Amino acid sequence: MTTTAAYAAPAAKAPLERTIIERRDVGEFDVLIDIKFAGICHSDIHQAREGWGEAIFPMVPGHEIAGIVAEVGPGVTKFKVGDRVGVGCMVDSCRECENCVAGLEQYCLKGNVGTYNALDKNGEPTYGGYSQKIVVDEAFTLRIPDGLSLDVAAPLLCAGITTYSPLRHWNAGPGKKVAVIGLGGLGHMGVKLAHAMGAEVTVLSQSLRKKDDGLKLGADHYYATSDPKTFKELAGTFDLIVSTVSAPMDFGALLSLLKTDGALVNVGAPEEPVSLNLFSVIAGRKTLAGSGIGGIQETQEMLDFCATHGIGAEIELIAASEINDAYERVVSSDVRYRFVIDTATI
Repeated sequence: MTTTAAYAAPAAKAPLERTIIERRDVGEFDVLIDIKFAGICHSDIHQAREGWGEAIFPMVPGHEIAGIVAEVGPGVTKFKVGDRVGVGCMVDSCRECENCVAGLEQYCLKGNVGTYNALDKNGEPTYGGYSQKIVVDEAFTLRIPDGLSLDVAAPLLCAGITTYSPLRHWNAGPGKKVAVIGLGGLGHMGVKLAHAMGAEVTVLSQSLRKKDDGLKLGADHYYATSDPKTFKELAGTFDLIVSTVSAPMDFGALLSLLKTDGALVNVGAPEEPVSLNLFSVIAGRKTLAGSGIGGIQETQEMLDFCATHGIGAEIELIAASEINDAYERVVSSDVRYRFVIDTATI
């Protein structure tokens, strides 16, 4: 086993603290990665505080990982020492089910293995990217193109692919009107990606506080959902709405903004149940859907797309000692737009 420094939550809702964890030895198809940067995702907070249910502690969060290959196993063919690589939200799957074979490992029918707060195939807990080293199977390791700086690339491994996947699946592009709900860590990436795909992009946010930012990021329009006139003016407007917020929404009101055959896709996951009058879906043959991350092939496609279009996350780089303060700021929506940990400070 290899030991490495990390920041972990010792128990639910407890502050994260510096600790030492063990990583498995490098196996035949493994790569050892020196982590350089790790993004802070709102889902890290949900899990560290057991907002989504019982979790495994101690927990080392982090599934937006960018670093450098330090060692490879004898069977590794995709990577070599010195390569720039990333790790996202999963580190394994069954690799045999219908979805895995189709490149949809995120929807593995037996359940994929999360980068943290999960048990691997040996029954050992997985630990995430708030650490200095990680060992990952090459099949779940991504190549970060040279055109992307590692710090702004790290959040692409979750925030990027989480928004890229539904935009691609529901055919965002020229001639399509796309709305992004929320301009946070996920939302700002959704705006950038939808704009680069050629769609007409609208941000729907509670207020106009971030309007200037939204327009600079690529939005064509920006509306406040707190203004009732927004829903009258935009009724029946959008082909696709991607909701990135992790709070309960008025889905009936949002569905009214869709064209016939339009889709409202949720990538944010509220902790509380939500209610819906099904007539909101029936009227207009509308779709209320969800989308997870992306498979490995699609995630690599997203990274290459971002490199081609010069897209990285908007980040605030922090030291590991600032993680707990950063968590509070994320909950308060006080970040523009993704905290990224400099893991050299762990």
